Amino acid sequence: MTAFKSDFLNILQERGFIHQCSDFDGLDALAAKGQATAYVGYDCTAPSLHIGNYLTMMMLHWLQQSGNKPITLMGGGTTMVGDPSGKDESRAIRSIAEIEANKASIRGVFSKVLRYGNGASDAIMLDNAEWLTKLNWIEMLRDIGRHFSVNRMLTMDSVRLRLEREQEMSFIEFNYMVCQAYDFVELARRTGCRLQMGGSDQWGNIVNGVDLGRRMGTEQLFALTTPLLTTASGAKMGKTAQGAVWLNADAFSPYDFWQYWRNVEDADVVKFLKLFTILPMSEINKLAVLQGGEINEAKKVLATEATALLHGRDAADTASETARQTFEEGAVSESLPTVEIPRGELDAGIGVLAAFVKAGLVASNGEARRQIKGGGLRVNDAAVTDEKMVLNADNLTQEGVIKLSMGKKKHVLLKPA
Repeated sequence: MTAFKSDFLNILQERGFIHQCSDFDGLDALAAKGQATAYVGYDCTAPSLHIGNYLTMMMLHWLQQSGNKPITLMGGGTTMVGDPSGKDESRAIRSIAEIEANKASIRGVFSKVLRYGNGASDAIMLDNAEWLTKLNWIEMLRDIGRHFSVNRMLTMDSVRLRLEREQEMSFIEFNYMVCQAYDFVELARRTGCRLQMGGSDQWGNIVNGVDLGRRMGTEQLFALTTPLLTTASGAKMGKTAQGAVWLNADAFSPYDFWQYWRNVEDADVVKFLKLFTILPMSEINKLAVLQGGEINEAKKVLATEATALLHGRDAADTASETARQTFEEGAVSESLPTVEIPRGELDAGIGVLAAFVKAGLVASNGEARRQIKGGGLRVNDAAVTDEKMVLNADNLTQEGVIKLSMGKKKHVLLKPA
């Protein structure tokens, strides 16, 4: 393990954040002096960011904790273009109103892990629409476009993979890497930003920015990427039966967030404690030696600490207590995820398969049938044995809900509205 001069790189290395860097020595010297201003870009493609974005937010967190300055760049401009990285087909073109609504919905999450203000290491938030939407097309071709080699652009993974699969790539997407590279140059000029960070799938785009900065006369710029999130079994991380693990509480509840971490594979617990909590390494190392059933205690710590960081300590403690009551006492807690169903629909009766789909516990009627055959579905803690079972008002508990469960750890309440 390399020993760096800067706390920033030492922390990232110890916690497992580092995948690639364009110049370790140069970046280390800059960060050691507290002069590393760095940014990560976040496009506004949905009303909430997801757990993959959380990883780069934590990189910015540790940058700030080590005395350097973070920038969160909202992609108001680049979202109009659409990042082709890792995509098999073109992104849907979003309206300006949709982009603005998503941007407003996303902004608040950053203050959970970053401190904003006017101090030397306080975070700032900018929006690339401020400069990208004002570029004159002919001037952009002449002043920026001339520095890009189409030959090299065609070798970038985001382009090459689409072409190899004979999948169409629009001209607007082809320009995404130009826009992202120019963002880096513009931030260097405006704020003295010298470092761009992102996931490993962004390496080509970030290095383009480093190269463009050199050609356009900025100080030396740096690239740093983190590994893409995968579980110990090799699966892509961040997906559940309900969909993505979103960061906004209205898209993915604090209880669901807590449960997500509680249910990770044993082999991933220490890795995720390092990446997604701010627990000191001394405490993580103590948890790392737990074996057998004791690993569940480490998982609970992971779940509570990760949830507390994003949603607050009270929400994390409530989620933990809800889980304890649900699993240890078999209680129905109001804090469980709840899906409302029209009273008339319940009075008329709803098929058990449709109920589990509506609750998001299964993706389809077919999956529900398979779960029933394996004994995996329960209504009010009683196993479902008949796929033609109909739920109605007679199934409501004393609390006025119907508790649906898949396995031992996934529960949703159906509540008449």
